[in-house]
Amino acid sequence: MADKETAYYNEVKATATWLRKRTAIQPKIGLLTGTGLQEAIRSMTPQSVFDYQQIPHFPLSTVQSHPGRLVFGETDGVPIMAMQGRFHLYEGYSPLEVTFPVRVMQLMGIRYLILTNAAGGLNPDFMAGDIMLITDHINLTGANPLVGPNEDRWGVRFPDMGFAYDPDLLQRVQTAADNLKISVRSGVYAGFTGPSLETPAEIRFLRTSGADAIGFSTVQEVIAAVHGGIRVLGLSTITNVHDPANPVPANVDDIIAVARAAASTVDKLICAVTATL
Repeated sequence: MADKETAYYNEVKATATWLRKRTAIQPKIGLLTGTGLQEAIRSMTPQSVFDYQQIPHFPLSTVQSHPGRLVFGETDGVPIMAMQGRFHLYEGYSPLEVTFPVRVMQLMGIRYLILTNAAGGLNPDFMAGDIMLITDHINLTGANPLVGPNEDRWGVRFPDMGFAYDPDLLQRVQTAADNLKISVRSGVYAGFTGPSLETPAEIRFLRTSGADAIGFSTVQEVIAAVHGGIRVLGLSTITNVHDPANPVPANVDDIIAVARAAASTVDKLICAVTATL
């Protein structure tokens, strides 16, 4: 098992070394965009762009609306490393594969990680198109990227998750939203494995447990980032709101359309926050 961890570390290191040789950008901020939200980096000036298939050891995105590109550039002079498309457990990837890009970011010197995702609303006060600041999460995937021997070069054996979503970053984005007159919500994100969508009974259970939104991503990456000492900000675009008493079949095209429509708002918030870091 320890040999497996060492091999994984060496693969991440090789990938980071490959990227350093091909970009002059030394990123300070990592950005990981979700379903329909690739346009959330439209204000970024790209300098180096790599398809995932070009990058050694990098997984490949198989999901609709995930282009599969790694972009190095700047926003208002701030160096950024942005993923257009992420990896999911439901694609058949292991937790280590899902979090591989986060570990690459860690070795590239990333200090902040901003994650965006498309999520189903559980809070009845939410509306489709709302932006939710993630204050905490519930990991219901049954998976964790830290299972197995700890690789001390990543972080400590038992990382504290009490402030996984950085309070200072949450305050910064709330201030930015107020200044831009953008209405945002706050809430708890429940992470499921997917790809089957949640049942009415699961929705009732999640509401009772205190979750405000549900999705199939984010949780694994956040655990790895916190383990690596990276400060995290998470933003969910609420693409639809569940009513367990009146379930409506989900339409993936509609979900993507709502996320894309909100991307410019997410972009404004990200730009406002990165300018303060």
